[in-house]
Amino acid sequence: MSKPILAVVGRPNVGKSSFFNRVAGKRISIVEDVAGVTRDRIYADADWAGCGFTLIDTGGITPTKDDEWQEYILMQAQLAIDVADVVLMIVDGRTGVTPSDRHVADLLRKSGKPIVLAVNKLENEDQTAAIAFYELGLGEPFAMSCTHGTGVGDVLDAVIAKFKKKVDALAENPRLNVAIVGRPNAGKSSITNRLLGEERVVVSNIAGTTRDAIDVPFRYNGKDYTLIDTAGIRRKNKIDYESVEGFSVMRSLAAIRRADIVVYVLDASEEISEQDVRILGYVHEQGKPSVILYNKWDLVEKDSNTVNRYKAQLKNSLKFMDYFVVEYVSALEGTRFGRIMEKVEYVYNNACSRITTGLLNEILQDALSTQEPPSHNGKRLKINYITQVAVCPPSFAIFVNNPELVHFSYLRYLENCLRRAKNFEGTPIKLFLRKKNKE
Repeated sequence: MSKPILAVVGRPNVGKSSFFNRVAGKRISIVEDVAGVTRDRIYADADWAGCGFTLIDTGGITPTKDDEWQEYILMQAQLAIDVADVVLMIVDGRTGVTPSDRHVADLLRKSGKPIVLAVNKLENEDQTAAIAFYELGLGEPFAMSCTHGTGVGDVLDAVIAKFKKKVDALAENPRLNVAIVGRPNAGKSSITNRLLGEERVVVSNIAGTTRDAIDVPFRYNGKDYTLIDTAGIRRKNKIDYESVEGFSVMRSLAAIRRADIVVYVLDASEEISEQDVRILGYVHEQGKPSVILYNKWDLVEKDSNTVNRYKAQLKNSLKFMDYFVVEYVSALEGTRFGRIMEKVEYVYNNACSRITTGLLNEILQDALSTQEPPSHNGKRLKINYITQVAVCPPSFAIFVNNPELVHFSYLRYLENCLRRAKNFEGTPIKLFLRKKNKE
């Protein structure tokens, strides 16, 4: 399952970026005593009490339209709220409840997201100042000081508790998120509609019809899924990030982050583009199992070698993910549609695969005997053992005498050895180096 997401929101100059930097453990957001310094969303990974999560900082929200940036800031903040599992609203305990605080609270209530309310800047003041913020109707206000760090742990405990409630709810009714991703007009919405058997998503031959990421519950083969139909992703230099299209692209990238499986749609009547390769690279980096879908197969003039030519093109363009799984369909005619979800289940099962430690070390010893680890400056790399530490994607810890002696090419060799021994088709795998402590 993807890391849960915490969005930090509030009016300007209440300490959102200070909270973000303290929890992230490094100075990422700009901190300055000037309202409106942070305009964009900023991401960072964080951890509290053994729970990893993604933190999103946002610009300050105000009800006024005087600032030319405010509409942009509001759209960015709304996007962060939409993709978040929990929202943290921060207010200023020194100033008390303001009209802007009420405006933000109204926005959050409409979102329906779990909310934690933190009252910042209560260093020396009476902690009872937080009580006034019950007025916002967002539950218990937690007093804290980001400057001194007091109360921040209590806020994070409340956040983690809400994360766990969501995890427990998902455990009772688990759904796999399947993101349908690709460039504009590749046929993503048509594929979604045909899979669902009804017109749930607007379909048009005008590129960019889908502006949002649309979640639709779906059941296949006795299992529950959520299909996420996303906006098409154009080339970076063609995107105006202050426009609706810019936010559509951001939603598509966010959909990839929260997906369990990605179905990447290519237009079979066109060449695979640099943008396709770039986004598939993002899917690979995020560790997502994926299926590549060539749509509009009905438009392709075929011969006995057509499929081989398309596979060769993919191998040439996607050298970084030569584990890809591909299918060829026509959303217009419904050709080979039964194979889409079969492939989705196939790659997800591969991503959930485990290898016992005993078998892993047999594979490792065979790899070492076939090709010895390289030496560097007279120092020989010694690989002690390997163990699997996670699934989705399959992740392995390799214990060595000195991680700095491991060249990426040898890691790739070990990855290939694992893939030959176990079917990991359709999913990336992760290798982590750990230094073995001397006994």
